[in-house]
Amino acid sequence: MRNVTVATIVLALGAGCGGTTSEPAGAAGSAGAGGAPDALDASAGADASGQPGGESYSLTIGPIDVPAGGEDTQCIVARLGNLHSIHVGRLRDDLGTASHHLIVYRTNDTVEKTTPFACTPFVDTLNPAKGAPLAVSQKKSDVVQLPDGVGITLDATQMIRLELHYVNATAAPVQAQATATFDTISDAAYHDEGDFLFIGNPDIRVPAHASFTLGPTYFPLPAEYADAKFFAVTGHTHRYGTSVTIATTPSATGADTPVYDVPGWSWSEPATVQHDPPFQVPPSGGFRFTCNWTNTGDAAVKFGESATDEMCFFWAYYYPSHGAKVCIHTDQYSLGGNAGISACCPGDALCSLITQYL
Repeated sequence: MRNVTVATIVLALGAGCGGTTSEPAGAAGSAGAGGAPDALDASAGADASGQPGGESYSLTIGPIDVPAGGEDTQCIVARLGNLHSIHVGRLRDDLGTASHHLIVYRTNDTVEKTTPFACTPFVDTLNPAKGAPLAVSQKKSDVVQLPDGVGITLDATQMIRLELHYVNATAAPVQAQATATFDTISDAAYHDEGDFLFIGNPDIRVPAHASFTLGPTYFPLPAEYADAKFFAVTGHTHRYGTSVTIATTPSATGADTPVYDVPGWSWSEPATVQHDPPFQVPPSGGFRFTCNWTNTGDAAVKFGESATDEMCFFWAYYYPSHGAKVCIHTDQYSLGGNAGISACCPGDALCSLITQYL
């Protein structure tokens, strides 16, 4: 059992980014790969709670030409175009052909990069000074509706990074594209800040032509999240995944309360389950989650960021905010003689250690 840091595991999560363009919500066209973004204006209408006077802002990455069999992660960084501070009450992501998943970040970058460029996935999740992830989507059309009065606050002319992982499994070239739309609520309606946790286990070893179960994995929720109210959850694997189930529990040996168990769950279109009212983790408790796979291929599969590797994660949206973090539990490594580690980054001492990859 080797020593490892969470930082190395975190940087292997997800896949790269693609170029983006920005445009008003509902606008029809966008610049192609390498093109300049269209001018961005807000479209006025009802806010995400149905109140008049709300605004919507959209950013689009692509279209990006993807050759047959091609896979990559590309990003763009662009200003959202909001001339004043806003509270986002609904996030909508639309993924086109070949798009594997889209990660939306708030970033403190000051220079736009609107031509798609190769990027390292989750590159800034360990550095809160640079920004934070806001949402992850794997479905072709995904909506995260925040509860009434809950919003994600974005500064005026907020810089956003869109990170697009795309895979072309066909024998012909295709174009990858994705759009993120931000619907606002009014200042008067806003009372709590929403945020995001990404939790998983990288201890994946799926033999060829075999089924494999990882878990149940117990992840103790850090004490600062004791008051967190969770309102949406999505499970995540890659192509061989057959199910992700998630429960809350008062302890490592306590009884489970299911919060995510989707009949007919699909890895390529994983449901985002909304909870109204939101749920809370029992005091001093945590999450318990399980992932299942059936490997129909000729080679064993382990954890990795490629679509041909596998993952066992879920993302959970909550309020009031205590920051966006990426959290893992692994039993494959030791720290100070103790088997197994659980940590959330940024902020945990484990995140700054010299790392050794799986």
